[in-house]
Formats: sequence, structure tokens, C-alpha cells
Amino acid sequence: METTTALVTGANKGLGRETVRRLAALGWDVFLAARDTDRGGAAAAELADEGLAVRFVPLDVTSEESVAAAADVVKTQAGRLDVLVNNAGVGGPATPPADTRAAELTGVFDVNVFGAVRVTNAFLPLLLAADQPRIVMVSSGMGSFTVANDPRWFDLVPPQLGYPASKAALNMITGQYARALPAIRINAVDPGHTATDLTGHTGLQTVTEGTDAIVRLAAVGADGPTGGFFDRKGTVPW
Repeated sequence: METTTALVTGANKGLGRETVRRLAALGWDVFLAARDTDRGGAAAAELADEGLAVRFVPLDVTSEESVAAAADVVKTQAGRLDVLVNNAGVGGPATPPADTRAAELTGVFDVNVFGAVRVTNAFLPLLLAADQPRIVMVSSGMGSFTVANDPRWFDLVPPQLGYPASKAALNMITGQYARALPAIRINAVDPGHTATDLTGHTGLQTVTEGTDAIVRLAAVGADGPTGGFFDRKGTVPW
């Protein structure tokens, strides 16, 4: 049986690095992709020193050239890709909506939305070369209309435009890809409020808990769900 091959974007730290570690611990061959070559290379080397099959590949999700180059590396070294985890993301401006200008949202959408599209489309030929391809889009409960309008969260998450809107867009993109590509299991996940740099390490979960849903959806079989939104406890409402 061939070894499962996976690639995780934004993986030099936090949820991405832990996802790489856990997938490699399953015996998978994992490409740790990150924009920062120094940090990404160091993270991959640390995991490889633990005996895990982890390789670093430079990948800036905002650059078509970088994404294409990363796809070429994976094609040359592995020939196919069984699992793609679109994890790279940024928080964006936390200013109140009335004070947020459209230009301030460009960066967060370029990473959180357009970056996922760039990477997904570039790796589609390699995914379709796999027997049971899967894509995991790392979204957020803040992208859920139901969760975002739940008063229980109002004190924890003040109104803002960039991050919630970008994750809501990523959720819709996930559903559309799933409809268009039935041969691939494509799902969005909400890691939950996890202690990472993105949350200022104020999250209530560890990075291991935050990656539970990512790992579970990365490992689904051909009969697994597609076009869904999940957290570590189950289904998340749209």
C-alpha cells in the first residue's frame, strides 16, 4: 500500500505545524508548506529529527508563482497528493466596521479566500491523480452566520468585517468546490478558540485539540462527508 501524501499550508507554527506533526505520526509523508523559508525549514527539520516523514516546501499563498513552484516540487517528489490542508490564514483588521476601509480588507481576503483558491486549483491535477483525494479548508466558527449572531459570543468577539467575512466566503467556496468535484472529499473545519498567535494565545483549547477536526476530515475515506462544516464535536451550523 502506498504511503498517504499530504500538504499543509501556513504550517511553520500553530495549528499548521501541529497538523503536520499529527498527520506524519500516522505514517504519512507530509509536506510542510510555509511562506517564511527560515521558520518553515526549521519546523520541518525539527519534526524530521523526531523520525517523522516531513519535508519543507516554500509556499506563499498570495503568489501564483510560489504556489505553482510548490506544486511542481510535490509533483516531482511524490507524483500525486492525497490530502491538501488549506490552513494558511491571517486575522485582518480588528477595527469596528464603521471605521474599516475597503482597502484594509484586501490583505485578509487575499490570504484567507483567494489563497485557498490559488492553492486548490494548482494542486487539483495532483489530487485527481490520487485514489481517495481529500481537501480540508481551515475555516472558523466566526464564519458561521449562526454562530456569529449568537449573543453568547458577543462579549468575546466584537463586530469586525475582515476575518468573519473571509471565513464565510471560504465556507461558500468549500461548498461550491464540493459540488463541482464529487471525486474529492472537500470539507471546512472550525478549529475552535485555540491558543495560537492568531488569538494572542487566549484560546481555551490546545493546538492538539484545535487540530482534532482537521485530522479527522483529512483521514476520511471515499464514503466520507463532503461539502460539510465540522468542529471537533461534530457538525457546525452554516
